[in-house]
Amino acid sequence: MKQTDKNARKSNRYSNRGSRFFLNAGFLTACLLLHGLAYAQGRQDPGKSIGTISTQGNLIVMELDEGALGKANLFDLVGRTLRFIPDGQGYRVEHVALQWDAEFGNALTGSQVTLHNFKFPYSGKSWDAFSVGATGSISFGAADGRSGGGGVSIGRFDQLAQAARTLVNTVPAICVFLKPRMSGPRYIKESADRVTITWDLTEPLGGIQDFTWVKTINRFQAVLRQDGTIEMSYEQVAAKDAIVGLYPVVMAGAERVLATLSGKKNPAVAPHLNIQRIKVAVVDNLFLKVILETRGPVLPPGDPALAGIAYRVFFDTRKLDTHKQLATHQPTEANTDANTQADVIWIVRGVGAQGRGGRGGGSSRYFAIGPGVSPEVKINGNTISMQGTLPAVLKGVDRLAIYAEVITPESPAAAVDRVPPGTVTLSGIRSPEVDFSSLTRKDGPFAIVYESFHYLALPNSRDFTCTVIKSLGDKFDFLTYYSDFRIDNQEAGTPSNGPLGGNVTGIGATQRGLESYCSNGRFQWQFIQPVYVGSNQMQERPPEGATGNNHDVAFYAHQLGERSPDGKMLPYNLAMSQIGHEMGHRWSAFVSAKVNGETIVLGPTHWARGLHAPAAFPYQRPVEASAMGGGVWQDNFDGTYTQLDDDYYVPATGWSYLDLYLMGFITAAEVPDFFMLRNLVPAGNDADGHPIFKADRVKITIQDVIAVEGPRLPGVDQSQKNFNTGIVVVVEHGAKPSRALMERANGIRERWIDYWATTTGHRSSMTANPQPDEATTKTLTAEDTEEHRGKLKL
Repeated sequence: MKQTDKNARKSNRYSNRGSRFFLNAGFLTACLLLHGLAYAQGRQDPGKSIGTISTQGNLIVMELDEGALGKANLFDLVGRTLRFIPDGQGYRVEHVALQWDAEFGNALTGSQVTLHNFKFPYSGKSWDAFSVGATGSISFGAADGRSGGGGVSIGRFDQLAQAARTLVNTVPAICVFLKPRMSGPRYIKESADRVTITWDLTEPLGGIQDFTWVKTINRFQAVLRQDGTIEMSYEQVAAKDAIVGLYPVVMAGAERVLATLSGKKNPAVAPHLNIQRIKVAVVDNLFLKVILETRGPVLPPGDPALAGIAYRVFFDTRKLDTHKQLATHQPTEANTDANTQADVIWIVRGVGAQGRGGRGGGSSRYFAIGPGVSPEVKINGNTISMQGTLPAVLKGVDRLAIYAEVITPESPAAAVDRVPPGTVTLSGIRSPEVDFSSLTRKDGPFAIVYESFHYLALPNSRDFTCTVIKSLGDKFDFLTYYSDFRIDNQEAGTPSNGPLGGNVTGIGATQRGLESYCSNGRFQWQFIQPVYVGSNQMQERPPEGATGNNHDVAFYAHQLGERSPDGKMLPYNLAMSQIGHEMGHRWSAFVSAKVNGETIVLGPTHWARGLHAPAAFPYQRPVEASAMGGGVWQDNFDGTYTQLDDDYYVPATGWSYLDLYLMGFITAAEVPDFFMLRNLVPAGNDADGHPIFKADRVKITIQDVIAVEGPRLPGVDQSQKNFNTGIVVVVEHGAKPSRALMERANGIRERWIDYWATTTGHRSSMTANPQPDEATTKTLTAEDTEEHRGKLKL
């Protein structure tokens, strides 16, 4: 009830643009999931329906089940001051009326601050220096290697709801308002007994991955007092999500065992999959630790056979009285599905080398996912251990059932081994995650204390797919999602993934996991998450007067407007950048080429910067690089090359000849020879401002690609030419889509159909129909293909 009341109450009360193409969109699913998209439902588990589907015109409406994406917890401390008062080894906390020093002091020119009048006691030491982060944090001692702007940082795709616990026991830190991608000045003012740090920041603006075209005001302050008291004050804060709290390092390591639960010897199961014991312990009264002991040695990191194995531990308050019943159950799909309804699931998952087919490098390893758990997994002989903070849902729980099961790639829906539930009494452990707005000085003391303010959780993208396909059928090649609510992501765009349906070979990636997407073979690719209606990329055009650099669409307003009678750029340009780029990942950019015996990777994932990849059919401008990366390079025949268009995908662009071949729209013979530039060295700019580079040129032909990947099959005469996209608007339980959401989604739908036809040279067609008939799903005939082929100008 307290959490419900809290949410009801709250509802009333970075960016290196020059390299963002490779950072902003389209990373492979495995990479994303390893860096923060951690779901209770594992990466390789089948999707399930999480809502109801209806249609309105040509749009699909998905109403989510209640609680499908959890609950938002938005920032509610504007106009307040949090005070942390030292008490023994911890802190007591109170919130009071705003205490604000209007004299900010001097602007910081870097991140390091040295104190001259006193040393500040924190995390068991006294400090005369610290680092002030550009995104709202302070760190002490060794620098956080992930942070380029001082303070501490989190992973690019980390959800704030999950990321707050990853800062525990890393470096001593204070998160005043840790929100990635913010920027602006920081100020420092030192007095005799205190130091005041003030941030005046804006959220990122103007870009395709941003939520605003204009600067926002986020002004907050920290006071560090000589006696160890810490104050955090929030004068004006536009942002609603951030991590706030104290993160001193606790390293005593005192461990106390709560319970040991026994499994059974099962000779029919491989020794490393047969769990014999579960040990549950508390460390430093702050961490919950689980150790699984197997019958034989656990496969070590680096062993490729560990990929797809999952050891799942369930914490369940609802199964205390069902031990006998559950102990007699045999592993079945139904049982496994039932277990996923536990209060908390911690999963140790084995993953193969990163990248498709291991091309991304690295080696197989284990990582842990689940509420509160640290990603780090320790393997020692026949034991696997993981630990984390007490999940918020278990706060106040005295007794619960704990049980475990093992899933393998060969048996993804039914456990091959299971340890039946045993009762565990939780004692001597306290969650550091709190509700600051409800704390008083009588609470605590807290060794570590924080609150994560965040939007709704990121969805499991396979659940979204299955929700649509189970209702409307396997009729979609692509799915895109738009919503009028935000999710827990710092970027407004979305990466993409999918099973690569249609069974295409010769493109460097192959079909896999159709059943996880509830598809019999058709479904191919999709957005991972819904795009928010208020984000820049769902706006028809940038507002009048908006400006930016050459990676912001407003920069091109005049040039793009020349195509239209009204002098305005075509609508939803940023949406086309996103959807074109992401759906292009169904085919690109995973191939390599063999030149003079050397295998040259042309990507991976996005075409390399030095790849000459001009768009065959530009969308709007006369010279465009592929939506999948690369560039348009002019050979100056003196060892230098002018970059006429770069590897960034704003404004929206078409696809290269190589892309169109991989898509099945042109033959190998129609792909002109191209080249790769290596060892790029800046050499100035031309008269029009285009960068010039010295480089080494390597000629590449399509046959060099085929030498590595094999021919693209099916060939151009048999390949799919007509595609259907489901445009899905997603609403919360009990809600109806807003007018703005419907209008903008419809606008994107209409523009997407035109974009596809234009950028494929009319060799392919796109529909966006929730109920397609046979006419919309046919493949172009040989005559059609010949007709369109004649339109290609090499």
